[in-house]
Amino acid sequence: MSQTDKSSTSALALAALGVVYGDIGTSPLYAFKTAFGGIHGLDPSPLNVLGLLSLIFWALIVVISIKYIGLMLMADNRGEGGVLALTTLVLRGRPGIPRSVIVALGLFGAVLFFGDGAITPAISVLSAVEGLQIVSPKLDAYVLPVSAAVLVGLFVVQKRGTGQVGRLFGPVMIGWFITLAAIGLVAVIRNPIVTEAFNPWYAVRFIGVHVDISLVVMAAVFLAVTGGEALYADMGHFGRAPIRLAWFGLVLPALMLNYLGQGAVVLATPEAARNPFYLLAPSWMLLPLVVLAMAATVIASQAVISGVFSIVRQAVQLSLLPRMKIVHSSEEAIGQVYVPSANWALLASTLGLVMAFQSSENLAGAYGIAISVAMTIDSILLFIWLSYSGRKRARAGQVLVAVILVVDVVFVLANGIKIPHGGWLPLVAGTAMFVLMMTWQQGRVLSLNAMVRQQLPLRTLLKALDKPGLFRAPGTAVYLEGSEQGVPRALVRNLQVNNVVHERVVLMTVLTDEVPHTERSRRVEVSELAPGLHRVVAHVGFMDSPHVPTLLREAQHRGLDYRPSETTFFLGRENVAVTRPTGMAHWRKRLYAFLNRNAQLAAEHFSLPPTRVVEIGEQVEI
Repeated sequence: MSQTDKSSTSALALAALGVVYGDIGTSPLYAFKTAFGGIHGLDPSPLNVLGLLSLIFWALIVVISIKYIGLMLMADNRGEGGVLALTTLVLRGRPGIPRSVIVALGLFGAVLFFGDGAITPAISVLSAVEGLQIVSPKLDAYVLPVSAAVLVGLFVVQKRGTGQVGRLFGPVMIGWFITLAAIGLVAVIRNPIVTEAFNPWYAVRFIGVHVDISLVVMAAVFLAVTGGEALYADMGHFGRAPIRLAWFGLVLPALMLNYLGQGAVVLATPEAARNPFYLLAPSWMLLPLVVLAMAATVIASQAVISGVFSIVRQAVQLSLLPRMKIVHSSEEAIGQVYVPSANWALLASTLGLVMAFQSSENLAGAYGIAISVAMTIDSILLFIWLSYSGRKRARAGQVLVAVILVVDVVFVLANGIKIPHGGWLPLVAGTAMFVLMMTWQQGRVLSLNAMVRQQLPLRTLLKALDKPGLFRAPGTAVYLEGSEQGVPRALVRNLQVNNVVHERVVLMTVLTDEVPHTERSRRVEVSELAPGLHRVVAHVGFMDSPHVPTLLREAQHRGLDYRPSETTFFLGRENVAVTRPTGMAHWRKRLYAFLNRNAQLAAEHFSLPPTRVVEIGEQVEI
């Protein structure tokens, strides 16, 4: 590796500290203390403390180091990661499992991430601000108002983009992880017995002694690895090497030193179990530590929110969600987007969680179940992908994933205990989102099938163009259509009603491929159907933007006569009518019709110049 490559890797590793590791990096604020309070109620005895520390250490090794850092990062969809990218990767390999099953798994994993987008900011910010209680009990009344103010500010600034704030992520998180390590190391030096927790025998003995409550405690242990899925989701932004360098070079050592330090404090003073993180610090450092923790939790929340925006964008491109307004918040980074509707929905959900649960300890009851299921889905899809990937030692990888899958299932069962204590919330929200996405997807299929049935064959259009008396208007007409076969209904209606057609007609279809980005060489296909009549089929990836004017400019290089100032775009505006008794439940058809009516206008979605767009209404019966 050259010196330049090393510098680039180090710079990306620095940036990854905030975006990738923000969530898992703030887990020490609440993970360890949760085991000793709330629904867990573990006694802070030496056996329990050392056993809990051992469980946390080996969870970080197995789930993060081996599964995500070692295995998941191998499954890249042309450099991109995340559950939707992995799903499309599995589908492309024809694994012998029904497509509908793979799609359902991927979709459910994605919608569970939406729930995390609301809970992570709530529990992270609350746990940081609760440090005010340690500074002074008189500040207890300010915890909720300050938390709400921080969250409102966080979501309000989203529309400005994360570019400027992103430059501060790495340096702030370096300070955060160094602080985690430093305050933990001081406590470990004072009570080095906690280093015995590296021995897995303490974890095994703990489970053997506490068989009756072991699942309950494992739910607290899982809080130490939440955020691991971000490693895979953000692979496309940073690459494998920087993510691995940041983990083994700083994040893992800092986390373990801090957890060991918290254990040392609890062993010395059992009463410290109420908030061992802040009690690690000397009194003079408490207020600066609270401020630093708030900054770190804001960064962790920002990373999750940005991830939700990215998944929404992918889902819209893959026709899993209705078209909605998506703003590119950075001219330099194509992956930075802002989705207003998702932003305000997350804000409302996050504030609702803060006000309903009142503390991070209570909120921990709702946190974990959705992410544990999502992580299990990751493992299942990874196992399927390894079965046909052709990679060296794929069979050994499958065996390892099978073992890890057992751990994932244990965490799901452990977090299942939380369902009566608030864990039902993300599951209900995820299920509702899943039904919505499946309804939109199936509704789109029904609509497209209905429209295809109404389409005229191409030969009928060619005959109509030769009809005497047909008026040829000057300029170019571009008709956008979801199907690359037949004749757009907007063109048929124009011919039937106005008996007019433009001198140059382009039948255009924009297809989303199951890859993050489409290669330029195959992005646009142009075919001449008749003199003055062309069909353009454009391909975009699920991380690309369907910018039609740009795609038409690319089509110029393939023989299309495209003149922007003389071009008019024709779109069909669908009015969905529920008339057919088959295909989908009646209430779901109604839901699809509602979503269709409120979807973003196609002209905005395809970035068409508003003064050159003509919409023609049409009824589609499903």
